[in-house]
Amino acid sequence: MPEEQPDLTRRDALKLAGAGAAVAAGTSKLVEGAPWIQKVKAANDTVQYGIIGVGSRGWYHTKHLKNIDTGRCTALCDVDQSHLDRAAETIGTNPAKFKDYRELLDRKDVDAVLIATPLFLHFPITRDSLMAGKHTFCEKSMVFKPEEVHALRALAKEHPKQILQVGLQRRYSRFYQAVKDMVDKGILGEVTHMQAQWHRNPGWKLTPYKDPAEQKLKNWRLYKDYSAGMAGELASHQLDVADWMFGSAPESVIGVGDHSFIFDGRDIMDNIQMIYKYPARADGKGSKKLSCSYISTNSHCPYFNSTRTEFGELIMGTAGSVEITVGDDNNPALATWFREPTPPPTVTKAGAVKENYVAGATMVAAGSQKGVPILLEKDANHPNDSFLTGEMKYARRYLYSKGVLIPEEGRNPVDIQFDRFFECVKTGAKPTADVEVGLADSTGVILSNIAMEQDRKVYFSEMDKLGKGAEAKPAGKKA
Repeated sequence: MPEEQPDLTRRDALKLAGAGAAVAAGTSKLVEGAPWIQKVKAANDTVQYGIIGVGSRGWYHTKHLKNIDTGRCTALCDVDQSHLDRAAETIGTNPAKFKDYRELLDRKDVDAVLIATPLFLHFPITRDSLMAGKHTFCEKSMVFKPEEVHALRALAKEHPKQILQVGLQRRYSRFYQAVKDMVDKGILGEVTHMQAQWHRNPGWKLTPYKDPAEQKLKNWRLYKDYSAGMAGELASHQLDVADWMFGSAPESVIGVGDHSFIFDGRDIMDNIQMIYKYPARADGKGSKKLSCSYISTNSHCPYFNSTRTEFGELIMGTAGSVEITVGDDNNPALATWFREPTPPPTVTKAGAVKENYVAGATMVAAGSQKGVPILLEKDANHPNDSFLTGEMKYARRYLYSKGVLIPEEGRNPVDIQFDRFFECVKTGAKPTADVEVGLADSTGVILSNIAMEQDRKVYFSEMDKLGKGAEAKPAGKKA
C-alpha cells in the first residue's frame, strides 16, 4: 500500500550514521560492560519499550501498540521533531523523546526496542540494540547487505537470551496459520506451486526537493543506496509465506525487472517478476516454485473474485488451492479454499472403470469447485457448545457460504505480533518470526535483486560466500 514518505534530511541521516559509527567504535557508554540483558522492571510485569523511527511505519505501529496492554512505551526516537510529537500524542504514555538513538538505548527504563527506520539503518541499530542488552524487534527486511546477514547471525548467537524478532506479521495471522496446518496435514495434497502479486498504480510517489541529496534521503525507498526496492518492501512478505508453506528456503531465483514507467529521479526498478525454485522431495522429484509479480501500472487483483486490489497469494496443491491475503486496517484478511474437481470415471468397452483420465474435455465435464471460506476455531462445533452457541455457529457458516458474511480473524496480525513479542520478552520463548526467519527473508531479497541486476540465475548457496570477509560497517560507511 502507498506509504507516507518519512522526512529525513541529509544532516539527520549523517547524524544517525555518526551515532552508529560511535557505538561500533566503543565510544558510547552503553557498550561498556556489555553484554548484559535488560530485565523487565515494571511492577506489573509490563514490558517497557522504546521505538526508534516513528515516520510512516513507526507511527502506524503506535496506533496499534497503544491498545496492547502487555507493553508500555517509555521512549521514542526520530530525527524529525514533528514525527516525535505526533507519535507521542498517538501512543499517549508521555514517552521521553530523543533524536539520537544512543540516548534511548542508554535508558534503564527501556527493556525492549522496536526499530522502524529506513532499511539501510536496520542492521547498525539492531546491532547496537543487542549490544545495549535490549530485546529487539526489527521491521523487515532485517538487513540490507550480504555482510550484514553473516554479522547479525553471529551477533544473535552471542546474545542467545535476548529476543530478536522480525516484522513479518503474516506468520501471526490465524488464517495463514490455518492454511499452513492444511498444507502440513495434506488437505491440499502435495503443494507444488504458489503465485503472489503486489500490484499498485502508481505506488510510491516521489516528493521533489532542490537538494539532490536531501531528495534521495527523504524518498529513501526509491534509491538503491538506502532501499532494496520492490523486492525489499513488497516481495519480502510473500517470499516469507512461500518459505513457510513449502517448509524451506529456495534453491535458486531468476528474475526480470527494469525501470520503464516512472521517471521522477528514482533509480530502483518500477516493475519486477521473479520465479523461485524450492528443493525437491527426498526422491529428487517434485520441486516447488513460487512465481511473483510487482508492478506500478495496474492494481487489479484476480483473486477473491476481484473484490480486492493490489496483493494476495495463491497456494496450489494436487488436491486443492487457497487464495489468501492478510488484508489491512480497513479490509479483513481473506482465505478461500478451492477443492480440485474430481474427474468422472471413464468406462471401458469391457465395463471396467478406468481411473486415469485425459485432461481437456474430461476435466471440463467435471466442472470446477466453488470456493469455500476457511473457518477458524470460533466457527467449529464443540461437544460442550450450548444450543444457542451451536445455532449461532451454524448461522454464521450458512451466511459465509452465501457470501453474506466473511470470516474474520478477530485481531489484526500486527497487534498479535507485538503481543507475542512482549510475551517472548517476559518468558524467553522463541518468536515465531525469529532471527533465522528474518535472515532467510533478507537473503531472498538480496539475491533477487542480484538476479535481476545481473540478468542471471542466482543460487541461494552463493550467500555462503557473499559478504564474507567484508566488514558490516555502520551506516554512512562504504563497504
